[in-house]
Amino acid sequence: MSMTAKQPARNKVPAFDADAVARAEAALKSLSNEFGSWMEEEVVKLEAAFAQAKAEKFAAVSLDALHTRAHDVKGLGATYEFPLITRLASALCRLMETPERRGVAGQNAHLLAAAVGAIRASVRDNIRNDQHAIGRVLAAELDASVDRALMAFPTQQPGG
Repeated sequence: MSMTAKQPARNKVPAFDADAVARAEAALKSLSNEFGSWMEEEVVKLEAAFAQAKAEKFAAVSLDALHTRAHDVKGLGATYEFPLITRLASALCRLMETPERRGVAGQNAHLLAAAVGAIRASVRDNIRNDQHAIGRVLAAELDASVDRALMAFPTQQPGG
């Protein structure tokens, strides 16, 4: 009787299945019809967080909540085929990414309102990317405004 060790089964790489890929792409395409309404829901949540922050005079805890919502919108923008919203929300996040920057943000409530308004306009007018003339201007102005706000505070340099 031979005492040979049983060899572990080798994992086999499944063969490429073009039909499965096509079905997956079709499923994503069918879901894409919902992206606009899903993005709308996220923007409503962002606006509610901004309204709450404003009502609380931009207290730290309310700015934390607004930052969380902005971060969610940033992540979902490109997924939901609104890369412009990802860019706009990124500027909003940059303004609030640290506790110190939230202090800067609280002193620039008009900039917070402008960022949330730009995101709202993007969804409302279906401006999905910065190839659109209005989208390009919105994004460039918001980026520049956030940079200026952060430059006014030496420890809050843009991109830091």
